[in-house]
Amino acid sequence: MHRILVTRKLPSSVIARLEQVGTVDLHSADAALQPAEFVERARECHAIVSMLNDRVDATLLDAATSLRVVSNVAVGYNNIDVPYARTKGVIVTNTPDVLTESLGDFTWALILSITRRLAEGDRVVRRGAWKGWAFDYMLGTELRGKQLGLVGLGRIGRAVAARAAAFGVRVAFSSRRDTVLEGAERMSLDRLLNTSDIVSIHVPLSEETRHLIDQTAIARMKRSAYLINTSRGPVIDEAALAWALQQRLLAGAALDVYEHEPVVHPDLLTLENVLLVPHLGSGTTETRTAMADLAASNVVAVLSGQPPLTPVLG
Repeated sequence: MHRILVTRKLPSSVIARLEQVGTVDLHSADAALQPAEFVERARECHAIVSMLNDRVDATLLDAATSLRVVSNVAVGYNNIDVPYARTKGVIVTNTPDVLTESLGDFTWALILSITRRLAEGDRVVRRGAWKGWAFDYMLGTELRGKQLGLVGLGRIGRAVAARAAAFGVRVAFSSRRDTVLEGAERMSLDRLLNTSDIVSIHVPLSEETRHLIDQTAIARMKRSAYLINTSRGPVIDEAALAWALQQRLLAGAALDVYEHEPVVHPDLLTLENVLLVPHLGSGTTETRTAMADLAASNVVAVLSGQPPLTPVLG
């Protein structure tokens, strides 16, 4: 019988599907598996259903000699040593597409919240500091006529772009791939940073994109600009961002992901011009269930001798 390690609680219907092809070892605690325990529980496994904060590295892959598939419940897979897994004959899968629309909506929720100071206003009301309506009180920024600069133009970047017309926003993008987007202007990253009123990050985490947005990059942005990140935390140098926000070199930032999750740079916690959200980009019941279903389908396929639905090819 196949052994399947599931590193976090998933819907019972998903666990039931996995139990059709193997015995499930479910880690049901709220906290992530510690590295040593993760390796120990993976030793006899044929499949692992992992989350974005589970590190599947050479140590684990060497220990798990029966492992056939790692099914990551995320689009990104920077937590997995994919090249080394390939040398061990282990298939790696992810969950693209099913969270695209959810992330598209969520990115605009962040844009609207930070430009109209919604979270800041909520805090004012809750602490009893609001003294009533005033003509020039807590003024935000209009979106119409502004430029949204997308750093990266994959599925999620395109979903964000598709919603821009509803707000009267023009779209520019930078991409390392040879790609086009009707109605949008392609720019170098430098020009995009120089000219955009809102910069939204949509690149995977890699050695090339780690600290892509550093102090130098931020210095190129408009002082009136807003920075949005729903990709991976280490794409932004948080210390540089905190400094820029303290110095009012940016109007604001909205972050759903962090460089050292769940730790957030302490200076960011003290600032009113930054919106901090606890990694909720795909956080709807419908999307998370679809992600878990797809991850389970990949495991079932591989353990049944079939090709996976969404293999990681990179």
